[in-house]
Amino acid sequence: MNKTKEYLIPFVGLKQGKHHFEYQLSNAFFEIFDYDEFDNSDIKVNVVLEKKSTMLELAFQHQGTVRVLCDVTSEEFDLPIEGSMKLIVRFGEEFNNDNEELLIVPFGEFEIDIAQYIYEMIVLSVPLKRVHPGVADGSLKTETLDILNELKVSETKQEEKEENIDPRWDKLKQLLTDK
Repeated sequence: MNKTKEYLIPFVGLKQGKHHFEYQLSNAFFEIFDYDEFDNSDIKVNVVLEKKSTMLELAFQHQGTVRVLCDVTSEEFDLPIEGSMKLIVRFGEEFNNDNEELLIVPFGEFEIDIAQYIYEMIVLSVPLKRVHPGVADGSLKTETLDILNELKVSETKQEEKEENIDPRWDKLKQLLTDK
């Protein structure tokens, strides 16, 4: 049985014009692709399919939250995400998905599976560096942040190191300027 059956759009029976599809995604969707970066997800995906006489145009939009770990503190938090993507579907002799914005399907096809495109759009909209919003504004209090703040090198310590330079270095620098 096809796990992405609910993401198949049969376009043969549709009239020309725009058709709207809406999906509510949870972690079960990402389990299909063996993707376990999110602890919890709640994402709404809107797909507008515009059927024309020679091609299909798909416009994807998503908005929601995914629960991820903070890269600084390892605390879980809900990260808001959103994004959009366009896909053009043309008909040709054989299947070709080499181009990320153009999909060529054989003339005999009657449906298109959009699950892979939804998956890629969402995963690519998550930033590489995930920082808890409480870290930026200082409202998050965790043991990890306390340790990081203790280990942070202060500016006064750096200035003290610069002032305590060995006097022999001054003599060597003087050789460079005496030329």
